[in-house]
Amino acid sequence: MGRLRKPLLWIVIAFFVYAVFKSPDQAASIVKGGWAGLGDGARAVGHFFDALLAG
Repeated sequence: MGRLRKPLLWIVIAFFVYAVFKSPDQAASIVKGGWAGLGDGARAVGHFFDALLAG
């Protein structure tokens, strides 16, 4: 598994760089959507624990 991790990481990085150069607007949109999804997930977890502690 360790021998496979480094080449896969380089492939992912190369694809990311290619995607940014090929279509920067679309890449930015994907990143914004990902951050928005993470924020929504964190908010949902916060609401869950608030509801859990409230009773």
